[in-house]
Amino acid sequence: MSENTHDKLPIRMLHDRVLVRSDTPEGERRSGGGILIPATAAVGKRLAWAEVVAVGQNVRTVEPGDRVLYDPEDRAEVEVRGVGYVLMRERDLHAVASERVSVDATGLYL
Repeated sequence: MSENTHDKLPIRMLHDRVLVRSDTPEGERRSGGGILIPATAAVGKRLAWAEVVAVGQNVRTVEPGDRVLYDPEDRAEVEVRGVGYVLMRERDLHAVASERVSVDATGLYL
Protein backbone atom coordinates (compact mmCIF):
# COMPACT_ATOMS: atom_id res chain seq x y z
CA MET A 1 0.00 0.00 0.00
CA SER A 2 1.17 3.51 -0.63
CA GLU A 3 2.08 5.83 2.18
CA ASN A 4 -0.89 8.08 1.33
CA THR A 5 -3.44 5.26 1.58
CA HIS A 6 -4.91 6.80 4.73
CA ASP A 7 -5.42 10.20 3.03
CA LYS A 8 -8.87 9.18 1.80
CA LEU A 9 -10.20 6.91 4.51
CA PRO A 10 -13.90 6.03 4.28
CA ILE A 11 -14.39 7.24 7.83
CA ARG A 12 -15.44 10.48 9.54
CA MET A 13 -14.36 11.02 13.12
CA LEU A 14 -16.90 12.30 15.66
CA HIS A 15 -16.65 14.67 18.62
CA ASP A 16 -13.20 14.76 20.27
CA ARG A 17 -11.88 11.54 18.73
CA VAL A 18 -8.46 11.30 17.10
CA LEU A 19 -7.37 8.51 14.74
CA VAL A 20 -3.62 7.89 14.59
CA ARG A 21 -1.24 5.51 12.86
CA SER A 22 1.63 4.30 15.01
CA ASP A 23 5.18 5.09 13.87
CA THR A 24 6.62 1.82 15.11
CA PRO A 25 5.21 -1.63 14.56
CA GLU A 26 4.70 -3.80 17.61
CA GLY A 27 7.00 -6.68 18.25
CA GLU A 28 10.77 -6.76 18.25
CA ARG A 29 12.58 -3.43 18.26
CA ARG A 30 16.15 -2.18 18.37
CA SER A 31 17.75 -0.01 21.02
CA GLY A 32 19.72 3.11 20.11
CA GLY A 33 22.88 0.99 20.22
CA GLY A 34 21.44 -1.61 17.82
CA ILE A 35 20.61 -4.31 20.37
CA LEU A 36 17.57 -6.39 19.41
CA ILE A 37 14.87 -6.26 22.13
CA PRO A 38 12.28 -9.07 21.86
CA ALA A 39 8.57 -8.27 22.06
CA THR A 40 8.29 -10.32 25.25
CA ALA A 41 10.91 -8.27 27.15
CA ALA A 42 9.56 -6.49 30.21
CA VAL A 43 9.93 -2.75 29.68
CA GLY A 44 8.83 0.10 31.90
CA LYS A 45 5.92 2.24 30.82
CA ARG A 46 6.89 3.83 27.53
CA LEU A 47 4.96 6.38 25.48
CA ALA A 48 4.81 6.09 21.69
CA TRP A 49 4.71 8.51 18.74
CA ALA A 50 2.07 8.32 16.03
CA GLU A 51 0.85 10.38 13.07
CA VAL A 52 -2.64 11.91 13.23
CA VAL A 53 -4.73 10.61 10.34
CA ALA A 54 -8.19 12.05 11.12
CA VAL A 55 -9.82 14.21 13.79
CA GLY A 56 -13.37 14.86 14.96
CA GLN A 57 -15.07 18.26 14.68
CA ASN A 58 -14.45 19.14 18.35
CA VAL A 59 -10.69 18.51 18.30
CA ARG A 60 -8.86 21.82 18.78
CA THR A 61 -5.15 21.17 19.26
CA VAL A 62 -4.15 18.67 16.57
CA GLU A 63 -4.59 18.36 12.82
CA PRO A 64 -4.03 15.50 10.38
CA GLY A 65 -0.31 15.18 9.73
CA ASP A 66 0.77 16.19 13.26
CA ARG A 67 2.81 13.75 15.35
CA VAL A 68 1.44 12.99 18.79
CA LEU A 69 2.74 11.25 21.90
CA TYR A 70 0.35 8.78 23.54
CA ASP A 71 0.27 5.87 25.97
CA PRO A 72 0.04 2.61 23.98
CA GLU A 73 -1.69 0.88 26.89
CA ASP A 74 -4.66 3.30 26.79
CA ARG A 75 -5.83 2.68 23.26
CA ALA A 76 -8.54 1.17 21.13
CA GLU A 77 -7.32 -0.42 17.92
CA VAL A 78 -9.29 -0.46 14.69
CA GLU A 79 -8.52 -1.84 11.24
CA VAL A 80 -9.61 0.03 8.11
CA ARG A 81 -8.82 -1.48 4.69
CA GLY A 82 -6.30 -3.84 6.25
CA VAL A 83 -4.33 -1.07 8.00
CA GLY A 84 -4.22 -0.85 11.79
CA TYR A 85 -5.01 2.47 13.50
CA VAL A 86 -5.41 3.63 17.09
CA LEU A 87 -8.55 5.51 18.17
CA MET A 88 -8.44 7.80 21.21
CA ARG A 89 -9.82 10.98 22.73
CA GLU A 90 -7.93 14.23 22.32
CA ARG A 91 -7.47 14.49 26.09
CA ASP A 92 -5.51 11.19 26.07
CA LEU A 93 -2.70 12.73 24.00
CA HIS A 94 0.38 13.76 25.97
CA ALA A 95 2.18 16.02 23.44
CA VAL A 96 1.96 17.32 19.88
CA ALA A 97 4.88 17.88 17.52
CA SER A 98 3.90 20.08 14.60
CA GLU A 99 5.45 22.34 11.99
CA ARG A 100 2.75 24.90 12.88
CA VAL A 101 4.63 25.72 16.08
CA SER A 102 6.44 29.08 16.03
CA VAL A 103 10.22 29.25 15.62
CA ASP A 104 10.75 30.38 19.24
CA ALA A 105 8.81 27.44 20.69
CA THR A 106 10.17 23.98 21.48
CA GLY A 107 7.94 22.24 18.95
CA LEU A 108 5.94 20.36 21.57
CA TYR A 109 2.72 21.31 23.32
CA LEU A 110 3.04 19.73 26.76
